Amino acid sequence: MPESITQELQALRSRATQFVALANTQQQSRTADRVGLRTELIAAAKSLGLFALTQPREFGGTEAGPLALTVARETLAAGNNPLTQLAFGPGPGVLAGCTGEVRERYLLPMLQGVKRAAFGFTEPRNAARHTWARDDGEAFVINGEKAYVTGGAEADFINVLVELEGPSARAMIIVDRTAPGVTIEERFESLEGGSHARISFRDVRVARQQLLGAPGEGMPRAMRQIGDTRLLLAAQACGLMLWIDEFVARHLLAVHPSGEPLGKREGVRLRYADLRIDAYTARSTLYRAARLADSGANCVNEVMMAKVHCTEALGRAVDTAIQLVGGRALDQGHPLEKL
Repeated sequence: MPESITQELQALRSRATQFVALANTQQQSRTADRVGLRTELIAAAKSLGLFALTQPREFGGTEAGPLALTVARETLAAGNNPLTQLAFGPGPGVLAGCTGEVRERYLLPMLQGVKRAAFGFTEPRNAARHTWARDDGEAFVINGEKAYVTGGAEADFINVLVELEGPSARAMIIVDRTAPGVTIEERFESLEGGSHARISFRDVRVARQQLLGAPGEGMPRAMRQIGDTRLLLAAQACGLMLWIDEFVARHLLAVHPSGEPLGKREGVRLRYADLRIDAYTARSTLYRAARLADSGANCVNEVMMAKVHCTEALGRAVDTAIQLVGGRALDQGHPLEKL
């Protein structure tokens, strides 16, 4: 660990490690029973105290801070198993702190896993202006388009960042995906495997109570969610680097057709050392940013830098690992080929 952590966080890391081991075991023995496997792993996550980490205390969650979530996310990612995504329950995201009808219709069902949300933030490159909303006194009328809406085609509702007409102010508004005027223009996947959608809004009428917070609060709400996601991605990148480190080490220590392990060669050891150094600096950056976030400090820049540095370091680690393992690492189905 680049920086020392408390005994409480060490215990959390141990519980996350237990979940990874269970996910690996169950994946191998119950590949056909997907529904039963999902149910069992979610139950295990709850018993290990992981599932509630991302959920608000008022709804029975434990609402862990950025540092605790970083420890858990890095440990889970080090298992390099997509089933570890079941460890956490849905978090509130930009709906945090909402009340009344929004709480009942959207937040509660989302936290219970009954409804799914998406986040509409980015306009297409050719957009003439930001997605906007006009208040006609009875409802907001929304027009525009959002691209890269992750999970947008499958979501029940979309939290959309809009510009309100009149005095310039951005706001977050909840839009039901099936509302008249909402159209899925395109579905596509990006290199990391994410499923996205391009969605248009044409005179979509939305109840005024679906405005999240007050006019002008939209960008701060959005940036808080983006900041959380950046730290999450940095932690996952560091966890995958830990997995790569162990995988490559086993390969370099194994008997090679040449008669001795590849790790005996100085040039190979130097390449492996570069991999370890990259992982160390990335994890140091990650934990520094997580501690700043945990303290409540303004760390927008530090979190952005951690996300960029850690994901770029992961890219270099995968490339180095493939070169050290050799051509078979590019065979379809090989874990390094997938990474």
